[in-house]
Amino acid sequence: QCQLSGLWRNEQDSLMEISAVRDDGDFQGKYLTRVTLAGGCARTSPLKGAQQQPSEGGWPTFAFTVRWDKFSNATTAFAGQCFVDEAGKETLTTMWLLREAVGSLEEDWKATR
Repeated sequence: QCQLSGLWRNEQDSLMEISAVRDDGDFQGKYLTRVTLAGGCARTSPLKGAQQQPSEGGWPTFAFTVRWDKFSNATTAFAGQCFVDEAGKETLTTMWLLREAVGSLEEDWKATR
């Protein structure tokens, strides 16, 4: 069984802490990124998400958003899946999409990474 709740570290040394996952799959937590758009010092940002309850023998999928409102005018959406290897090590794999605010519709092309 893969448990999303707890402290996670990624390859960029960012930290994510997920509180307990509720019975309906909803969860919240905090994200401390080591990678920022503006450079400088990052702060803890709130995250909210949901886990799809896995079918028997399956690994759960999940999605969450992080609002970088303390230091950036951007939001990131993550989607992924949790796996457990033979040794019991849990791993989250994710893809992300970051949207940064721009000043006009003409600049929309450069707003999403």
